[in-house]
Amino acid sequence: MIRTTERTSVFHRSLRASYPTIAGGSGVYMQDDAGNRYLDGSGGAAVACLGHGNQRVIAAIKAQLDKIAFAHTGTFTNEPAEELAEFLTSRAPEGISRAYLVSGGSEANEAAMKLVRQYHVGRGDPNRVYYIARWRSYHGNTLGALALGGNLMRRKPYEDILPGKVSHIAPCYAYRHQMTGESDADYGLRAARYLEEEILRVGPDRVAAFFAETVVGATSGAVAPAPGYFREIRRICDQYGVLLVLDEVMCGMGRTGTLFACEQDGVVPDMIAVAKALGGGYQPIGGLLVQDHIVEVIRDTYGLFQHGHTYMGHAAAAAGALEVQKVIEEENLLAQVKARGAYLQELLSARFAEHPHVGDIRGRGLFVGVELVKSRDSKSTFDPIDRLNDTLKRAAFENGLLIYPGGGTSDGTRGDHILLAPPYIVSESELDELVDKLALSLDQAIADVHARAV
Repeated sequence: MIRTTERTSVFHRSLRASYPTIAGGSGVYMQDDAGNRYLDGSGGAAVACLGHGNQRVIAAIKAQLDKIAFAHTGTFTNEPAEELAEFLTSRAPEGISRAYLVSGGSEANEAAMKLVRQYHVGRGDPNRVYYIARWRSYHGNTLGALALGGNLMRRKPYEDILPGKVSHIAPCYAYRHQMTGESDADYGLRAARYLEEEILRVGPDRVAAFFAETVVGATSGAVAPAPGYFREIRRICDQYGVLLVLDEVMCGMGRTGTLFACEQDGVVPDMIAVAKALGGGYQPIGGLLVQDHIVEVIRDTYGLFQHGHTYMGHAAAAAGALEVQKVIEEENLLAQVKARGAYLQELLSARFAEHPHVGDIRGRGLFVGVELVKSRDSKSTFDPIDRLNDTLKRAAFENGLLIYPGGGTSDGTRGDHILLAPPYIVSESELDELVDKLALSLDQAIADVHARAV
């Protein structure tokens, strides 16, 4: 059955679209109630890291439901939350000692903003009220997280009500911003020093934190930092007393081939926001991982973090996430993410090496972006009115492939990309199918755009 806007009571994302009803899923495939089968090439939004129908995770959630699903964390703790927090902190970068468990990535970043503020006030530095983030980033859809994010299209309807003490610097985005003849390392240092310039502009004693996605996801399409970028960012933050918060909501929990993406950059942040692959979509869950020096200030000065949500530390959600992480570790899926990610990039490079409308293929692990251009040589973009990314999404869907495209890639308004983030369990043959369907869909979408332009 197809649910249309006339026959549904759900306030859907689009009130003009019709949505097929999902009926089931197994492994990397999903099926609607009309029997159509789709290869999940993006894990939804880089969520379904174990694919669909994992029986270990389902059994863990059911077992917890047989005990208790929910108890308010103002009164009780629960065993799955305690075990999940221990699992994460014991594997996190050095010094991280606590995990604040919430229901998603936006909540995790909102919590980080509040915790940053409470920390600085607690340590006697209340003038630090400004946050710095980057353009072409995304940190969530709540007002605080949206203010941090640099996604112009998501911000536009709410600009007048976004919190104002946030400024943005240029992203570390080599394809668009690295100069001819500039080495990767030199570009990384130059991009990082935009942060120092902004700290000095705002006032070194007024900046509270710098927020950044370790590998940028939805807004830019798997843009990894240049070598040395985050090490220089860490040095700058330390020099000026600014906290470093890394958003790994989309790129973390194994998506790039290490449990935490920042492991590959040799940097230890003050906080890390995680979600998506934390629970693999089996229950809504996110988390904020926090350095012990922050915990100590909150404990010694206040005794509590003045914040909270009804469903934080939810027992059934924590049980599911804990089992997801155990499966990843016990089945050695991080090694598979690296191997399959390399295979996927090889396939894409081979298939699109001469494609006139593929400008860049990038990413880490099974977190891969393909940037689309009007001209490969000039890197010029299609006009936003062409709606290439939407057209490609529809074409892929009709061909049985689910992808996560985006627009505004180049400058916030112009540019298109595809984000690929298949489940960690994906096979080489399934990646072959993914790239075949993507190539077919891209050619169809380009032809459609050209036909509309005539």
